[in-house]
Amino acid sequence: MNISKIAIAIPNKTLKKYFMYLSLLFIGIYISGCAKDSTHNPKEVNDFNHEVIKEWNETFLQVERYSAGYRPGPAPRGLAYLGIAAYEACVAGMPEYQSLSGQIDGLSIPEADPELEYNWPLVVNETYNYLLPLFFSRATANQLSGIEKTYTTFFQANSAGVSQDIIERSKERGQQVAELIWIWAKSDQIGHEHYLDPFQGYNWVDHYKKDGDWLPTTPGPGKPMGAVWGKARAFTLKSQADKICIPPIPFSESPQSEFYSQALEVYAQNTPTLSYEKEWIGEYWSDDLVNLTFSPGPRWIAIGIQVLELENSNLEDAILMAAKVGMALNDASIACWASKYQYNLERPVSYIQRVIDPNWRTSLYNPLTNEENNTPSFPAYPSGHSTMGGAAAEALASLFGYNYSMADKCHIGRTEFSGEPRNFPSFAAMAQENAWSRVPLGVHFRMDSEVGVNFGFEIGRKVNKLRWKK
Repeated sequence: MNISKIAIAIPNKTLKKYFMYLSLLFIGIYISGCAKDSTHNPKEVNDFNHEVIKEWNETFLQVERYSAGYRPGPAPRGLAYLGIAAYEACVAGMPEYQSLSGQIDGLSIPEADPELEYNWPLVVNETYNYLLPLFFSRATANQLSGIEKTYTTFFQANSAGVSQDIIERSKERGQQVAELIWIWAKSDQIGHEHYLDPFQGYNWVDHYKKDGDWLPTTPGPGKPMGAVWGKARAFTLKSQADKICIPPIPFSESPQSEFYSQALEVYAQNTPTLSYEKEWIGEYWSDDLVNLTFSPGPRWIAIGIQVLELENSNLEDAILMAAKVGMALNDASIACWASKYQYNLERPVSYIQRVIDPNWRTSLYNPLTNEENNTPSFPAYPSGHSTMGGAAAEALASLFGYNYSMADKCHIGRTEFSGEPRNFPSFAAMAQENAWSRVPLGVHFRMDSEVGVNFGFEIGRKVNKLRWKK
């Protein structure tokens, strides 16, 4: 049969209708395809910059600096939950990554629809705005105003030119995840609201059995902080054994003992006066004092923020930084304080004044109160600065490299001490100097710092080993 002849036999009017129908069908398919492509290829998290994470964490640091009760553990805990909330709320827009639900006890977050479009900075903005005032329930009016300003700034900046349905969907996603994270956080009976009474649940007298056991130092509150913190929820430490570091060297007051040698080292570092360099290192990493600086754990978020700026990082990298560093700090603080009260070791000042020189004093000075001879009010071993620093350094290195060099500007512009930047060849080198700084300051033995930083590295690796990627 000759098909061409059949085609010629078709009336011209019918042929026109036929081609018109095909044209309309093609246009419909094209438009539908475009709409489908738009739905199936929404913007990913890494299409946005890191600013929303940077500004919210800087807001956190400003609030935490002036908030009593958040040192040593509640501030790292808050950073962890905030970081997890941002990660879980946005992970649907991070194609290489997956939810941590099922990997961490009690965490269960419904997935966002990956075929719908979200404005991911708006999602993050909602999670932080929802959770930050809850973690700082005693925030002042001025602090709450700062939180509101951060929220409004990012809402306005990221709403411009965005359709109302995307705005509402993004807000809803952020609020939904934040609410679930808060419910989960509250189920941690030890960690939740610990900041309201950091001295709870422990009488030091009942645990003082012999020389070498911890006892209060002056000036100070006369009781230890964070005695029950070691029982708070950790994310990667699955047993009590995971929370306990190796034992300290055997206690002894014999001048021939290794313990005495470590005490003598602290004594020599501070007698008669510190060199400028040693004093600077001690002050530079101290962060011990409320109202003066952020605390030692969150200090590492401040370092992470600098890296985001140096690298001009995208939002995906920023979310990972906040989540990993926050979780590492939380677990390090819990393990460190579980270990502290397991071993209950006295501070160098107690040992040195009893065994070596009754007139010896630490170099930790509070310029706000003019108090001298300060020592943190909890057992010495291991060092909290060192453990948290090691954990955070490992988390940062996993993201930005194990040989990442930078000048730390955490305290630039300070007037209470020299805030000039210090240069480091790696995050591990930062952690090692941070750990050592506690010895010339007079508040830790060498073993507290060395064991602490290595314990922290181990904890950071546990965080890194979670199944972050698909």
